[in-house]
Amino acid sequence: MELPRYNVLGVGIHAVNLSTATAHLVSAARTGTKGYVCCCDAHSITRARREPQHRSVLNRALLATPDGMPLVWAGKQQGFPEVGRTYGPDLMEALCTATAGTELTHFLYGGATGVAEELANRLLARFPGLKIAGTETPDWSDDVRELSTKRIRQVRADFVWIGLSTPKQEAFMDSYHQAADHPGITLGVGAAFDFLSGRVRQAPAAWQRVGLEWLWRLGQEPGRLLPRYLVTVPSFAARMLAQRIGLIRYPIE
Repeated sequence: MELPRYNVLGVGIHAVNLSTATAHLVSAARTGTKGYVCCCDAHSITRARREPQHRSVLNRALLATPDGMPLVWAGKQQGFPEVGRTYGPDLMEALCTATAGTELTHFLYGGATGVAEELANRLLARFPGLKIAGTETPDWSDDVRELSTKRIRQVRADFVWIGLSTPKQEAFMDSYHQAADHPGITLGVGAAFDFLSGRVRQAPAAWQRVGLEWLWRLGQEPGRLLPRYLVTVPSFAARMLAQRIGLIRYPIE
């Protein structure tokens, strides 16, 4: 089933919430549908404006979810009242809940050394009956990446969780699914590996609801995130205002 999309600075975001996205992906896995899932936030969308290749990757996704609250607000403004935040860590938890005790399997690919294994152990403890087919922490060289791609194909998991950074994880998923034999659905969830393994604290729910998770994360990792947010937040806000009032049009392409 084709899901409706709405336009956020030239990226087609699917008009989903956590419940509808989860149901869609479980159905897709069971019917053999293949493709990748991008959890889109202001950083990813702003990057897509600067990098046409990244924008094309997002627009080819099986599912591009509104990971950040500004994207949720944009969907509601464009006539999709059912849109809700479909955040990477929440999507992982929801799909684990939906597939525990079923035939559907998972593979964890990414994170720092030991994180994927820690995450697997936590998920197995939280979701009895969950099937995890394997884990891997990649060394991001071309040779090792090719070996990792072959291993993912051999495992043939239904859901392959990719815990890299943007735009690396999106480029990896796009490349993986361009091959002739590309089983399963890959999902780029970035920091979800660190959050759900317990290595990094998530923002409180109240901060997430009002769109201030970025500020919480900035307090946790100022050295890494300050340069990003100095560019992302004002650029995204200015472009969204221009799109909303019709000053600039951003076609989905």
